[in-house]
This record gives sequence, structure tokens and C-alpha cells, in this order.
Amino acid sequence: MTFVLVNNIEAESSDDEIKQFLAKYGFPPCDGIERVPGDGSAPAAVLIFERADPELLRRLQPRVHDLFWKNRRIVVQVVKDRPE
Repeated sequence: MTFVLVNNIEAESSDDEIKQFLAKYGFPPCDGIERVPGDGSAPAAVLIFERADPELLRRLQPRVHDLFWKNRRIVVQVVKDRPE
């Protein structure tokens, strides 16, 4: 299982919008999305990929990391362990 942390998203972004955004840049469909609680200054979501090749996700990550989306510069990380 591999996780993709998408940080600094607009709080009102729906799960479908996040999925569509990543699909536009070649990401495979994810198996689930969990929102990360925080103070609200940089909302985040963790996308769960149960079967996707972790190396593929790592190769796709630079396509979206540090990109402006919905007037925010997003931060994207591919991790093996569930982010806290």
C-alpha cells in the first residue's frame, strides 16, 4: 500500500476534484481519500493506493509537486507509511 499526501489544498476541494486533478497528470485512480485534520491553514488529503506501483507514483509526483492549483501552491509527497 502506498500513500500520496497532497498538502495545502483549498479546503472546499471535493474528493472528486482531487481525483480529477491527479488523473489529469497521469495518476491512476486511488482506492480512497482521507482528509488530514489540522489548524486549517494548509488543508491536506491522503490518497490511498492499494495496488498501484509505488515507483510509478514516485515518477508522477514531480508533475504535480509545487504546482499552483486553485490559487494555492500544493505540496505532494509519496510515502509508504500512513502520514500522521
